[in-house]
Amino acid sequence: MKTLRPALQNYNGFTLLEVLVALAIVAVALSAIIKTTADLSANASYLRDKTFAHWVALNQMTELQLQKSTPAVGFSSGSEEMARTEWYWQTKVEETANKSIHRVEITVRLHKDDDLPGLVTLTGFIGN
Repeated sequence: MKTLRPALQNYNGFTLLEVLVALAIVAVALSAIIKTTADLSANASYLRDKTFAHWVALNQMTELQLQKSTPAVGFSSGSEEMARTEWYWQTKVEETANKSIHRVEITVRLHKDDDLPGLVTLTGFIGN
């Protein structure tokens, strides 16, 4: 008498469980790659904005240095366009112990009515 063999005794493929585990591993890896890419993109955007804000602050400091007179003590503000973006700056001029030297602090923001700290704060000294 012949013995009956199961039809799938010698299979050469993957089981459904193995395929599901492999898909889960791929899904976790892809989600990590997507998150890392998104974080890198956001960081690049932040660094670009910070660089442009620093350039705006340097431009304002240079304009103050090129004036014929020492800037007046107090606050002033304005805006400047750079890289197709409007940047808002605020200048604070203070006296120092030496009356011929003023301390200048320039803060640059991306939004005019932003209560958050500026992207960049540049401090310098201007004398006669």
